[in-house]
Amino acid sequence: MKQQVLLDHDGAVDDFLATMLLMTMEHIEPLGVIVTPADCYIQPAVSATRKILDLMGKSHIPVAESTLRGINAFPNLYRRDSFVIDNFPILNQRDTYTTPLLRESGQDFMIRVLQEASTPVTLLITGPLTNLAYALDKAPEIESKIQRLIWMGGALNVPGNVEKNWEPGQDGSAEWNAYWDALAVARVWQSSLEIIMCSLDITNNVPVNPEFVQKLGKQRQYDISDLAGQCYALVIPQDYYAWDVLATSYLGHPPAFQLRPWETEIIATGKSQGRTKVVSGGRKILAMDTVDKDWFYPYILQQWQR
Repeated sequence: MKQQVLLDHDGAVDDFLATMLLMTMEHIEPLGVIVTPADCYIQPAVSATRKILDLMGKSHIPVAESTLRGINAFPNLYRRDSFVIDNFPILNQRDTYTTPLLRESGQDFMIRVLQEASTPVTLLITGPLTNLAYALDKAPEIESKIQRLIWMGGALNVPGNVEKNWEPGQDGSAEWNAYWDALAVARVWQSSLEIIMCSLDITNNVPVNPEFVQKLGKQRQYDISDLAGQCYALVIPQDYYAWDVLATSYLGHPPAFQLRPWETEIIATGKSQGRTKVVSGGRKILAMDTVDKDWFYPYILQQWQR
């Protein structure tokens, strides 16, 4: 049986890339894609998601738009990339696209998918945990339907990426997906879910550099490589890492990763809000500790040869 996965992303460049990677995995059955209005503007992010699924021949997979909002907004400078990607020529070769946009909200779609699932579902969340926190509160019975949560978020033993010059009054310890809605992270930490974190501790070790992007360029005869290369070219002037793509690749080959247990707590308020703090006796989670980089980069290139 294929592994059933529900994806919840928040519309940034690496979220679209993670979506593209997940759709290449033949052992995975994607149950749907939820788009959260965090690191994006929601309308172009939803539109680009649908166009990507059309391009990949996955138009049977439904898309749902979350209507929930977090506490701390992402900077507009980050969010506007969703407009650029939605207007890439490769995604606009047709007059219409057929991937359905559901009328129900993303957060209620999450509940329905889990309630109707015949076997436990893996949640892959590459943005904030707001929809999951909502779902656990509104329908507590769904917790037993979740096999595990794979989350790109948090920073355990490294600094966060919420920079003080962007967010005055913060101490720089939080990662953005956690900071957007720290209360939601704290709520999920109260559950008994198995949590596998892809935190900044490991993503800091997988930069996206010009050499990698140029390798994508050499296989641009494949539509997905062409699109991925354009996405990465958009952000290459920044210090950019394979955040969401790394989290997604765990589903492709778990043995390439070493997991490490940690005891943690979530700081939900104050100058450290969003911090995932390592504390003795705290909530037990698993974190991706190392990845075989000799496997990772070639794997991405191989999967996008289509």
